[in-house]
Amino acid sequence: MSQDLNRCKNQSEQPSSRYDIENVDELKFATRAVLVGQEPDPSTGAISVPIYQTSTFLLEELGVNKGYQYARSHNPTRTALEKCLASLENGKYALTFSSGLAAASAVLNLLSQGDHVIVGEDVYGGVYRLFEKVFTRYGITFTYVNAADVDAVGAAILPNTKLLWLESPTNPILKLADIRSLTRLARQYAIVSVVDNTFASPYFQRPLDLGADVVVHSTTKYLSGHSDVIGGAVVTSCDQLYETIKFHQNAVGAVPGPFDCFLTLRGIKTLPLRMREHERSALAVAEFLESHPAVERVYYPGLESHPQHELAKSQMKGFGGVVAFVLKGGEIHARTLLNSTRIFGLAESLGGTRSLICHPASMTHAPVPYEVKQERGITDGLIRLSIGLEDVDDLICDLEQSLEKNLQFEVNITEEKTCSFNGSSFTADLEHQSGRVDDLEPLLTEQLSALAV
Repeated sequence: MSQDLNRCKNQSEQPSSRYDIENVDELKFATRAVLVGQEPDPSTGAISVPIYQTSTFLLEELGVNKGYQYARSHNPTRTALEKCLASLENGKYALTFSSGLAAASAVLNLLSQGDHVIVGEDVYGGVYRLFEKVFTRYGITFTYVNAADVDAVGAAILPNTKLLWLESPTNPILKLADIRSLTRLARQYAIVSVVDNTFASPYFQRPLDLGADVVVHSTTKYLSGHSDVIGGAVVTSCDQLYETIKFHQNAVGAVPGPFDCFLTLRGIKTLPLRMREHERSALAVAEFLESHPAVERVYYPGLESHPQHELAKSQMKGFGGVVAFVLKGGEIHARTLLNSTRIFGLAESLGGTRSLICHPASMTHAPVPYEVKQERGITDGLIRLSIGLEDVDDLICDLEQSLEKNLQFEVNITEEKTCSFNGSSFTADLEHQSGRVDDLEPLLTEQLSALAV
């Protein structure tokens, strides 16, 4: 397989031209995002990489091709995307997939029956489901630990531990892993370290530079950046890991189509600009939420109140565009907020141009058992925001008007003791004639919980 791969790589090289990029490592990030892997089409000079919408490629003669033979194995549009991603992560190789979970699955194919994986406990619900419902059936075991505690990770290492899986920042409560310390620990035990870098993007964090063996992305999110494509990627500088994952990419076949690769490349061109704006607005929103009386707690690494703020500054160049917070009043108030926003769209996913609001407990992390969610802080009152590119003043106003509904609902008791709350009614046995929800909540909570607020 490796000989075939090398033949493809050598034969796909184009003659030098004025636009061939030399010394890529010397280029700044934004320049790489626009240029690497995206040289003008040699036959036409087209400035954008063409969409090679083909399933197969004609051979010159038996055993001789022009670098491509079958589109599951290689496609020129995909090659351009993979070159660009490798450069952005300061990696040697990148492989792209049809989804982030397909990328994760390809990495897990490094393992064999009987192997053990240590996982940072605050992990995306889809990854948890993949590990617990799919790979456990093949005799692979998983231990979930607090990855913010290096000693806890060390204590979880077993003789058969082969992989350390980290998210940093995590989904949804934005905990950090000390990537330098944990990857150093993994190397001591010959454990492959993997970091899901989706939330930070390579613009704000490059785990390979911090010692990781493998980086995983859902390119659906910040890399494509426009909520119009599903995709995933794996980046590494290790020849052996690349060869093995590449084999499974081809053998399993969960590859992206050329149009998906084109869309992701288009999005990457504006990644630096978008990430700076996402972060600027996210910090303003986090500061607003932190001062709001309806909010119990805010999670955002850019806040000085975040317990790992200093770690974030040491291993990240920015803090990202996701903010999470816990509302006072739990699910009742969370439902009110989720159903009241006008600019924030109620949807899963993140990293696009439009701001989104999400209820992790019932949406992104629905596959995680209730008890596990509670242990990890994914409570019914937790809200996750993906801050888009709208004007931040409009975003804050949208949240403010929605949060005020949790503070200022008037609860009116008629002579028949019928209580109206947010457009719904029920019978209440209260002495109060009216009042704010804050004042009456201890008496109303049980009855309100029966309402579909």
